[in-house]
Amino acid sequence: MIEKLFEKIVAHSKECGFVYQSSEIYDGLSAVYDYAPNGVLLKNNLKEYWWKSMVQMHENIVGIDSSIFMHPKVWKASGHVDAFNDPLVDNKDSKKRYRADQLIENAADKLIEKAEKEVEKAKKRFGDTFDEVLYRQTNPRVLEYINKANSALQRMNDGLNSGNLAELNAVIEELEIACEVSGTRNWTEVRQFNLMFSTQGGGATSDDVLYLRPETAQGIFVNFINVVKTMRQKPPFGIAQIGKAFRNEIVARQFIFRMREFEQMEMQFFIKPGTDKEFYEFWKQKRIDWHLKLGSKAENLRFHDHENLAHYASAATDIQFKFPFGFKELEGIHARGNFDLSAHQEMTGKKLQYFDPETKESYVPHVVETSVGADRLFLAVLSQAYDEEMVPDANGKNELRVVLRLHPSIAPIKCAVLPLVKNNEELTTKAKAIFNQIRHAFVCEYDEKDSIGRRYRRQDEIGTPFCITIDHETLTDNQVTIRYRDNMRQERIAIEQVERIVSEYVDMKNLLK
Repeated sequence: MIEKLFEKIVAHSKECGFVYQSSEIYDGLSAVYDYAPNGVLLKNNLKEYWWKSMVQMHENIVGIDSSIFMHPKVWKASGHVDAFNDPLVDNKDSKKRYRADQLIENAADKLIEKAEKEVEKAKKRFGDTFDEVLYRQTNPRVLEYINKANSALQRMNDGLNSGNLAELNAVIEELEIACEVSGTRNWTEVRQFNLMFSTQGGGATSDDVLYLRPETAQGIFVNFINVVKTMRQKPPFGIAQIGKAFRNEIVARQFIFRMREFEQMEMQFFIKPGTDKEFYEFWKQKRIDWHLKLGSKAENLRFHDHENLAHYASAATDIQFKFPFGFKELEGIHARGNFDLSAHQEMTGKKLQYFDPETKESYVPHVVETSVGADRLFLAVLSQAYDEEMVPDANGKNELRVVLRLHPSIAPIKCAVLPLVKNNEELTTKAKAIFNQIRHAFVCEYDEKDSIGRRYRRQDEIGTPFCITIDHETLTDNQVTIRYRDNMRQERIAIEQVERIVSEYVDMKNLLK
């Protein structure tokens, strides 16, 4: 059922003009996608919501747009040249390539699922007398599944941190993980694979090697001093950025969830050393609230703390969203210490410090980072908005209605203007006049093709919150029928009320308040 939902969302994305496979007429390019007309509107609205929430609504956060190409030493200092790797493993029979850590994590998830099924069966068997806490603590089978999963993950993390990749091979073997294509367990040795794309720089550097940036954060760090000086900022303050990043993913799959070219929305918050925990907790709450305002259900969001931290980090967590394929990372929140600024300071020999005029002290600020993938957010929003229901048609028979229940502020099209029939010049002229009158206020669509019922369905499928129908009575009473997407309620309103009513619902301030 869950897999079918995901397949429906992928199909819906193409059929309704949200996402296309890149270079499709050439049989496509793996893990690269193009945003279609409705998709680019939705994605831009999501980015606008993030930008206004982060920059417009905070006096101490400013934005930049750094370049994709940066000096190669930036990536040497940040550790990406030497350590930005994923553990790769191949199945010798299918020739299919996998990330070893994802194979182990998926196997551990299945073990946890088995434990949960045991608990659910016991609930049904014992009814009201069931003590779930005691059962989880004492049932041998539940404990076996959970301990086996935790042990596998711990050994995997230890192996990754120590560089002992043979330990990952041992875990894969002990969990009896098989290739999903060949069904065999005939694996190669696990090896590291650097994720950065490189290109020639045309003489821009001494060795002519440039990298496509794998993250947007470093563009913020190298501009720290510029922002402090030109924008008169002092800690605590943040620098926000939306931009493209590129990673040569070993396994890029699950539609736009994991791509080789993607877009990040990141904010680096610079703070005084010693205040890390305070601001880390502040931004955790701030970011989860942001997702809830957008319409995510609380049960579909959760924090997942990192058990094994980078050597420079004091805390890290993911906001996970329940996608159709399970809980996966949507946004990361990290207390990064002063690692990045210190690394660039050491590499360049230039001070990346803040001088506090009150204490007369200089220090390298610490950083709390929030980073959300625009593409993953797009998929999460699409997943939670997609709905199917049976509704009566014009003849009183039930038919399937597919509707995207998007928040009106982010819907691609805010209002559709529909003449009741196409072949009536008076109706179409009046409808086009209304369309041209309100289109300056918000994104509208004019549609006169097919029956009015079919046009309603088309607008439901792309999440349009309002439809305005112009009928024969409009010509005499200057009123139209406004239809509300979510409950299909219809009411008559004066033409001069259309812009005001729709604007009240679709204004971005409804999300920002």
